[in-house]
Amino acid sequence: MTEYSVISDAEEFRAACAALADGTGPVAVDVERASGFRYSQRAYLVQVFRRDAGVFLFDPPAIGDFAPLQDAIGSVEWVFHAASQDLPSLRELHLEPPTIFDTELASRLLGLERVGLAAVVEHTLGITLKKEHSAADWSTRPLPDSWLEYAALDVLHLIDVRDALAAELVEQNKTSFAEEEFAATLTRAPKPPREDPWRRLSGLHQVRGARNLAVARALWQARESFAQEQDVSPGRLVPDRSLVAAVMANPQSKQALAGTKEFQGRASRTQLDRWWQAFVDGRATEELPRERVPSDTLPPPRAWVDRNPEADARLKAARPVVEAIAEELSMPTENLLTPEYLRRIAWDLPGESAEDIGEALAALGARTWQIEQTAQKIADAFVEAGQTPDEPSTPAS
Repeated sequence: MTEYSVISDAEEFRAACAALADGTGPVAVDVERASGFRYSQRAYLVQVFRRDAGVFLFDPPAIGDFAPLQDAIGSVEWVFHAASQDLPSLRELHLEPPTIFDTELASRLLGLERVGLAAVVEHTLGITLKKEHSAADWSTRPLPDSWLEYAALDVLHLIDVRDALAAELVEQNKTSFAEEEFAATLTRAPKPPREDPWRRLSGLHQVRGARNLAVARALWQARESFAQEQDVSPGRLVPDRSLVAAVMANPQSKQALAGTKEFQGRASRTQLDRWWQAFVDGRATEELPRERVPSDTLPPPRAWVDRNPEADARLKAARPVVEAIAEELSMPTENLLTPEYLRRIAWDLPGESAEDIGEALAALGARTWQIEQTAQKIADAFVEAGQTPDEPSTPAS
């Protein structure tokens, strides 16, 4: 087993950056976080590999300023597996790739049945990787040797995988598709913060009444504040189900809250004053939350036949057409066209021409190649769906 070490010393960091700058070709980059353990999504390990330089494992909390690494590799292509997961953490470190190649996304476009890193490495290189530490707490220090080897292997083979997939993209005439997808991933704006993030509490649908919702909101806010302060994942302090159970129990005193059997979690009793104060605040507030929140979410398709029969007909006509195109291109339907986009234009018809359909898809976020592959056939399907049995289509001249 190759021994790897984590670089945390400034001098060692500068030497590693110099070696990477002198390497050749693109760089493979990966990030390890502590999701489910820590509050933040910060990077706790950054792995980088470049040919003629080697593998380097960097300790972000210890290093702090990553400007030397950006200077060393900031002008070449960065290769990721599932880039959208790693880019936000890298941007917190002011690490920004100029262009990317995403091996997971390329694998989807190529129609691989399994697109996890281990499966893709085995498909392209015939090498078997072990993936036993993917859900580990990477904020642990020191990191065990077996974890470091796992982290290194995440980037060690990635450039070879990239080259193999790039060749397959050429063979399937999908290089331009992939380039558009990679660019879209790189430039995609982060999702705006949710207006009422507390409404994501699992089980909140059981809570009835604005006053009880106000208590649930106060409990969520109290937990969120404490989790951020402690840098601990909120669910590890008190699970969602426990917060909801406490609201449903409607305790009338701090002692009654402490006696609520379903109110569990490692901080449920040690922070009892905090949770009880949330009950007090929620019951006293004059700013009651709305019980029903307006949403632009579409109804489930099974309800369309009653609520919007024309849209139902359009969706039923177009969906198999899009699926057939995806099958012809040997890729998953959702990578050819996001299913929500098709539902949107079926529900609220933007027009009957391919141009109208294409403009609407572009506004939703579809890429040019996706529109070129689907817009005309969707338009044809929509027109056909709008015709009655007594209204035959007009023959082409």
